[in-house]
Parts: sequence; C-alpha cells; structure tokens
Amino acid sequence: MADRIRKVDYFKVETSDRPGEGARVLKVLRDARVNLMAFSGFPRGRKTQMDFVPRNAAAFRKAMKRAGFQVSGKKPVFLIRGDDKVGAVSRVMETLGNAGINVTAVDAVSDGKGRYGALLWVKAKDVRKASKALGAS
Repeated sequence: MADRIRKVDYFKVETSDRPGEGARVLKVLRDARVNLMAFSGFPRGRKTQMDFVPRNAAAFRKAMKRAGFQVSGKKPVFLIRGDDKVGAVSRVMETLGNAGINVTAVDAVSDGKGRYGALLWVKAKDVRKASKALGAS
C-alpha cells in the first residue's frame, strides 16, 4: 500500500509543565468521547505545548472550552500513514527537499506490525507547495 498523506488541522493547547497535566487534558477528551488521530506534546519554555489532531474539530473545541482550556489553532499539519519499510520517512523528506521546502518538524512512529504514521509540519507559506509535492488530499 502506498503512503496516504493528508493535510489535516491541528490545535494547540499550552499548560503548566508539571506532572499530571497531560493526563488531565487527555481525560477531558476521553470523557467527552473525542477521538484523536494524532497527539504530540513537548516542553516549550516553562510550559508544555500539546498539539491535537481530532477526528471531530467541533467536538474537540467544545470539550476543551467546557473544561476551561484555551485552544489555539487551527493550523495545517500533514498526517502520513503507510507501510513501514526502510526509508519510508526519508522518501517524504527527500520529496520536500527536492521541492525546496524546509520541514519545520516531524514525528514518526512504527506500530511494530508493518505500518507507520507521522506528523509533518512546514511553514504556513509552504503548505500549498508541500501539498502538491506530496500529493496530499
């Protein structure tokens, strides 16, 4: 199966950088039955930034608002899924490099059963060009 690359929207939430904050945010979404296609979290200064790719953006925003979290977004990110093979992500990176597009960030993971997934960010000015280069839907 060929890689499936989609341009999707992600939303950003910043919280305190302390134990339990990630669990607190994710519990809100679990309790509201908000399904995520992807999630990434990392420290940013004295805070933690969490990026969410929800299946249903309206349900995500509603749950977060109800819980008192400030949501920033909606910004584009590429969601990549495909067969796990040697060089899978390097092919995507090479395509973008050949198109003159700098990748801002990428997170990739294998499921250990022959499939992989990745999130890939480019600057806003490069989103349209990257979509075309990658054949994103």
